Order: sequence, then structure tokens, then C-alpha cells
Amino acid sequence: MFARFSMARNPAVRFFAFLSMMWLAACDTAILSPTANTGQQIDAGAPVQVALLVPGGSGAGSDAFLAQNLENAARLAIADLNGPDIRLRVYNTGANPVLAADVARAAVADGAQIILGPLFGEAANAAGVAVASQNVNVLAFSNNPTIAGGNVFILGATFQNTADRLVRYAGRQGLNRFLVLHGDDAGGAIGRDAITSAVQNNGSQVVATQSYPLSQQGIISSTGRIAAAARNADAIFMTAGVNADLPILATTLPEAGVTSRFIGLTRWDAAPQAAALPGLQGGLFATADRARTSLFNDRYAATYGENPHPLAGLAYDGIAAIGALVASGESNALTKAALTNPQGFQGTSGVFRFLPNGLNERALAVATFQDNQVVILEQAPRSFGAGF
Repeated sequence: MFARFSMARNPAVRFFAFLSMMWLAACDTAILSPTANTGQQIDAGAPVQVALLVPGGSGAGSDAFLAQNLENAARLAIADLNGPDIRLRVYNTGANPVLAADVARAAVADGAQIILGPLFGEAANAAGVAVASQNVNVLAFSNNPTIAGGNVFILGATFQNTADRLVRYAGRQGLNRFLVLHGDDAGGAIGRDAITSAVQNNGSQVVATQSYPLSQQGIISSTGRIAAAARNADAIFMTAGVNADLPILATTLPEAGVTSRFIGLTRWDAAPQAAALPGLQGGLFATADRARTSLFNDRYAATYGENPHPLAGLAYDGIAAIGALVASGESNALTKAALTNPQGFQGTSGVFRFLPNGLNERALAVATFQDNQVVILEQAPRSFGAGF
């Protein structure tokens, strides 16, 4: 029953392996003032030129499939706009940062007033740097917080957003003492830091931090040490992925006598088999607004004859945000000041907004597993205010 740490044919496995690829180290970013109001002025009466940078052209079939899904979702969003005239031009970047930078410059030369994409962290960072001097904002599909800032905004769901939501909810349930448990890799370290920050910012306490090698034997050999550290914790907040290390931890830790409640930084509901793991029963994880997600999936399937890739909604969200801003009729609609409107935008998985530091905040529901089923404990907020 243990997940293997290798690529598999299951779409959910590919999705999580793909997400891990998004956590690429960022190169140096362009030096921009944190208060600079980046972004081009537009003619409110003219069409808005948007460049969509997708991971096609790498030679990998999975990249080509995702590239097409992102384009499909973007065009679906344009069709759903009521009024704004968005002209979309699509460019392939593969996963190559040098190519992404060249393509971004070419897109601006072609008239792009804002860039949507690319996906991979290094490519997105390179694209942002390439067009920073031309005052063009980039809405990247990455979830890597290290590339955000200046003229780069990330659309991907962040660990910090998830950690904040879950720590706040846990605190209301009397869970205030946390063991932070993470894998020994870059994503684990970023997740660890997000959890620690959320705990400290919400007045709770990190009683211990434990790591483990990302292998089945490495986790098993670490179980005793982790169990000992968990004795003073109300909850174990872990970075583990549902198709990698999570099933091992959810099995071995209870067998070692751990009774602390599990809290997950990743989407436990991404793989149906996770609902049957005994250690996860009654645990906490965050998930998107399921009603909004179903509406998008059904709309996409009805239009294109197949279900969308799990990341396709990011392209729809980007166009939805651009369209909502352009509809205001303001010449500064694509600037940082407009993008960071605190009221946010309606997206495929619920309401979201961009933050001045380039990160984003997304409405999330809090869920658990009961009797091997997903149960929503607290619905995702439908607007910014209470619950955030």
C-alpha cells in the first residue's frame, strides 16, 4: 500500500510529480522598488493584447497536453467575458528559462500588454526579468513564492496560504501546539517555513520540527524519532504528498503509538485511496471550493469533450482577472495597483486575490476524512473579509 517515489501512469500521481517540478530555484530577479506601480497603461477603448506562455515545445507529451489545456481554459474564459475585448496570442516556452525570456521579449515586441504564464519557476522568473524594464506585468502559473515580487505575480496555490488557513482553523478547535514534519527536499523546506510562519503569526507554538529522507526506508527508520517528538504536540502538521510520503507516514506513525491529530499541507483528496488510510481519519486538510471547481470542470468538459488538467483553471483565472479589470474602463487596469484590488476576483476554484508582494490568497475550505469519505468542516469563504 506504500506509494512509490517514481512517476506513475495515474493522473493524480503525474499531477503531484508535476507540481514538484514547479518548485525550481529562482535566479536573480530584476531590482524593482517594492512600492513601484508596475504595469502598462492601456487604451480602455481598444482591444487588450495578452500573451499566453505555455510549456509546449519541450518534446514531452505531458507538457504538450498541459499547454493545450491552458490555452483551452484561457479561450474559454475569454468566451465567458461580457464586454472586454481580449486578444490572445500563444507562445511555447517549454521549461527553458532562456527560451522563456526570449519569448517574453518577443511577445512584448508583438504588442503584449500583460503576460499570462509561464509555468515553471525558473522560466517564470526569467520571463519577468526579461520584461521588467518594459514595465509589463507577468501573471505566472507557478506556485513558487521565491519568484514573486516586482512585476511577477503567481497564480499557483501557495503553501503559505494553505498553512495560514489550517492553523487558524486548528486554533479555534484548541489545537495550538504543533510538530512540523517535512521531507528533506526543497519543497519540504519551503513547506516547513510556511507552516512555521503561520503558527507563529497566529499565536500558536511549534514544539518541534522533524525531517526525514524521502524514501520508504528513510521514513520508516525515522518513525521512532518522530513519534518521540510528537508527544508534546496537539497536532502534526506535515508537508507530505498523497502519492508519495503521506501513505507511509499515515501508516507507520499510528503503529508507533502517535495519537496527535494530523494536518496536511497538500491536497489529501487528490487521490481517492487516501481516504482509507487510518492515520488520516479525522485529520485536517484544505481544499478548493468544490462547487466552483465542479462548475469549471463541467463547463470545460462540455466544451472540449474531456476533463481539464488540474492546473488548467489557472489560465482561466488569469483571464478572468484581466477581463474584470479591463471592464472597469480604467487606463491603469493592468497595473499593480489594480491587480492587487483587495476585493479580488472570482476564479475556477473560488475567490482569489493578488497581494502586493506578488503572492496570492485563495479561499479554501477545511476538510477531513470520516468513514473513508471527504467531509467539509468549514466551507470556503465566498468573499474577502470574515474567514480570512
